[in-house]
Amino acid sequence: MKELWVPLSGAISQQKLLDTVSNNIANINTAGFKKDDVVFKEYLTALDKGHDEIDLPNKEWAPEDFNKSYGAENSFVKVDGTYTNFAQGELRPTGNSLDLAIKGKGMFEVLAPNGARFTRDGAFSINRDGILVNKDGFPILSKFESQNNQAASNPVDRLIHIDSGKVVINDSGDIFVNDTKTSSLSLVEFEDQNALVKEGQGIFINKFADNIKKSETNSSVHQGFIENSNVNALEEMTNMIKAHRNFESIQKVIKAYDNMAARSYSELTKF
Repeated sequence: MKELWVPLSGAISQQKLLDTVSNNIANINTAGFKKDDVVFKEYLTALDKGHDEIDLPNKEWAPEDFNKSYGAENSFVKVDGTYTNFAQGELRPTGNSLDLAIKGKGMFEVLAPNGARFTRDGAFSINRDGILVNKDGFPILSKFESQNNQAASNPVDRLIHIDSGKVVINDSGDIFVNDTKTSSLSLVEFEDQNALVKEGQGIFINKFADNIKKSETNSSVHQGFIENSNVNALEEMTNMIKAHRNFESIQKVIKAYDNMAARSYSELTKF
């Protein structure tokens, strides 16, 4: 019953798709969230062997010819990987001066417990020490003055302190408190966004220092706005229904194989 691995591989792949779509739906209301997509890989014996090596009868086909699998029992499907869709989310006005949204490919730099990280979630606040932080309490970092290599600077030296007063943040990320410039947000763009790895809670890690663009960013900061998730609820619900139906269909195939195996065992025990 090695043919069982064909539908089983499909069931495993559909389960991964369901998990991914479910996570996307769960984060519809998460600010700055970027959806994930699944890529499937299919192995076909015909493509591996070449069409000339497949023994198809050159004759008028008889019913027994249709029982030949021609290596199809060795075919399977699997998840080739997942990737993050970095499409721009809609900017939603909040009226809060510490809510910031990015238009473009840039990201805010934050200081997480394990070092500098990056996020699109701009729901910021000021903690009891007067430091600008995100919703998890991670400090937001300022622009590294030399601009030669942001990753080489000491993040602890780039915390943003904001005293009481009117806070204005312009499109370039410059911070003004009572009309006096006090700091500038570290707004980072990457050579290859797909090289970023999700770390949870809307946080990304960049594992390669040379992936950070050294030139000026083309992204802009919008004060009083939050970037919505880029998840399309209708599209994801449709994907979930399709994946669920496919999974159910594959389960029926697996059950049919199981019944065939049970019947074969029952017949063999009679001898």
